[in-house]
Amino acid sequence: MSKIFKFILNSIPRPVLIKLSYLVRPILAFIMKGNTHTDPIDGKGFKKFLPYGYENPRENVLSPSTLSLERHRLLWLYLKQKTNFFSAPLKVLHFAPEQAFYKRFRSLKNLHYTTTDLNSPLADIKADICNLPFDDASFDVILCNHVLEHITDDTKAMQEMYRILKPGGWGVFQIPQDLARAHTFEDDTITDKKERAKIFGQYDHVRIYGRDYFDKLRRIGFTVKEVDYTAELPFEDIEKYRLAKGEIIPVVSK
Repeated sequence: MSKIFKFILNSIPRPVLIKLSYLVRPILAFIMKGNTHTDPIDGKGFKKFLPYGYENPRENVLSPSTLSLERHRLLWLYLKQKTNFFSAPLKVLHFAPEQAFYKRFRSLKNLHYTTTDLNSPLADIKADICNLPFDDASFDVILCNHVLEHITDDTKAMQEMYRILKPGGWGVFQIPQDLARAHTFEDDTITDKKERAKIFGQYDHVRIYGRDYFDKLRRIGFTVKEVDYTAELPFEDIEKYRLAKGEIIPVVSK
């Protein structure tokens, strides 16, 4: 099954995959229902999760019902248990909105919720993250998860997000990160998609971040918390929800 998912991910453009997934999800959720693992986003149980990955698919990580991965389920738990995201009146900007969150965040009455991306069919506003069409200090919360690794000028993107975040506002900027690596690695001369996938983990990534990612955000002006929320959760919950132990949530504020 891993080979099938790898072929699908690498062969079908992401906007098309998003549209097709709405048809496939109910079927997968029915076939795989069980009580071994639970997706905390919708509360549904499954005998196992699906494999996922562009280059080296990981087994038992993709929820059949919400299509959430470990990072999505961890972020959901963090937002629910540690923030006012679900209760306070907040103006939120969500880059490249994940299907696991899109309809649920859209339905929250406390949020003024806007989505943006260049290509996603779920985006309200088509925009370049390096040249955003929003006024200074426009948003209370910014969610930008697994976007910056696709952006050639990630410094400009970070500056733009800092510009439009309100003083006192906060955000979550998740990225694929090798915490054992001190410095981010990027090489624009690598243009072959297969080679990029081998080096960066995905054919459309332009870098692999190291621990200096946090310092780069701080140089832009953000205050950064490196949140290891799995350290606060019982082992049983980590197994139940299929979370990646030790994964860091980069929580920024202005």
